[in-house]
This record gives sequence, structure tokens and C-alpha cells, in this order.
Amino acid sequence: MKLTKTATKLKPGMTLIEITVVILVLLTLISVLFIGANIYKKGADRAACILNIRNIHQAVRADQNLTNKAVGDLLTATDIFGAGKYLETTPDCPADGGVYAMSANYPAIGTVVCTCGTNGAAGTAVGSNQDHFPADVGGW
Repeated sequence: MKLTKTATKLKPGMTLIEITVVILVLLTLISVLFIGANIYKKGADRAACILNIRNIHQAVRADQNLTNKAVGDLLTATDIFGAGKYLETTPDCPADGGVYAMSANYPAIGTVVCTCGTNGAAGTAVGSNQDHFPADVGGW
């Protein structure tokens, strides 16, 4: 008696487990992409917010120099913002549209004139934008 092996022909394709693993890997890669994009956007918003603070600060210093104002003199937003002024429009925080909190007086040298609307005095965080404050203002 001779034993014969019956050959069964396998159909090409993927099993359900293989498809599930491929989908899981793709979803993981997509989630990493979205996390990276979100972190990139937060960093870009922070940089744009600090740039806005610097522009406001430079506009205030230019006004202080051109109008011969002393430290502690009254500072009004109408001196800085508006058509034909140092800044045409009042900038908003790019992250959440918050308004910048300006000092009521011309500040001393080395002091920032405004903070992001969600920050407290001297950049201490009170809101969602805890890092929207320049690390160094020495050159301003």
C-alpha cells in the first residue's frame, strides 16, 4: 500500500489577522503624524505670539523716543495702533485670538510692555498659553 499526499492549492491573499495588523500599523503611523503636526502648530503659534509682542514693544519704544516720553508716562493704545500709526491693526494671539495686555505706562528699559492675553504679569501663566512669553528681552 502506497501512501499518497494530496496537494491542496492555496489561494493567494491575506488572512484576517494580517489585514488587522496592517490597519493597526497604519493607524499608529497616522496618529504619530497628527501628534507631530499639533506640536508643530503650537510651536508656530508661540513663535508668532512672541513676534507680535516684540513688534508691539518696538512700536511703543519708537513712540517713546519720538515723542520724548519718560518712563512712567501714560501710554494709550491709540498712540500705537491705528491707520498711519506704528501698527495698523491691534494684533491678536494666533493660538486662541487672545488680546495682548498692555502696560498703562511706558515701561522701564528691559521690561516688556505687553504680555499675551492669557498670561499674567511678567509672563506668569494664568491661562492656556503658558509659554507665550519671550525667554530673553535683553536686546529689546
